[in-house]
Amino acid sequence: MRIKSILRVLLVFLVTNFVSGQQITVYTIGDSTMANKPNPDENPERGWAQMLPQFFNKDVTIDNRAVNGRSTKSFIDEKRWDSVHKTLKKGDYVFIQFGHNDQKENDSKRYTNPHTAYRNNLIRFVKETREKGAFPILFSSIVRRNFNEYGTLVDTQGNYPMEARLVAKEFNVPFIDLQYLSEQLEESYGTEKSKELHLHYKAGEIAYYPEGKEDNTHLSVKGATEIAKIAVEQLQLMEMPLSKKIIKL
Repeated sequence: MRIKSILRVLLVFLVTNFVSGQQITVYTIGDSTMANKPNPDENPERGWAQMLPQFFNKDVTIDNRAVNGRSTKSFIDEKRWDSVHKTLKKGDYVFIQFGHNDQKENDSKRYTNPHTAYRNNLIRFVKETREKGAFPILFSSIVRRNFNEYGTLVDTQGNYPMEARLVAKEFNVPFIDLQYLSEQLEESYGTEKSKELHLHYKAGEIAYYPEGKEDNTHLSVKGATEIAKIAVEQLQLMEMPLSKKIIKL
């Protein structure tokens, strides 16, 4: 009996450690606010998904497939989604955040109607992720730093975040409202200090932007880290295997 008890304890130990050590790949698909930026030693810009690895243990690999300038349409048309879908395995995750480039009406290669093409592209990502036994998570796009003369943060994204919310609700997809949460972040910093979250440099201030830079869409190291932390905090509240892999906040 004692030998059986020891074997039972050993079996539980081995199973537990096997499960806890299972490798999870998180694929992130989206635009420049999410994407990896080159020359990190010189370049002050970061995508928020670029900052995610520091928040997870060794069981999680962040495979950031987000690319500058992409919309749901161009991401699909350029076969970038196909390359993700091909390598997806059971238990993986796909973080989906599009919208900034889908709204570009003067660009037929990127524009999508929020209520038709954009909506259906999101549905495609969700369904095809699930077909592989992986888990989709939808994100609304982060806000731009767009304060008016009265210090009010004004929306620039139109109906795209709402469609992401509706798809998430209809298809029972975990949803992280980065539009709202980044709005709160920008407002907490205020009209001037919020520049620290983005790329604001005077001419000659840093070598990477010798002529200066004023960019209220893309993120600094600080801004990208703050957004990544917000995303991870929301993931921690969800009951999913990935939540148990978080190690740093």
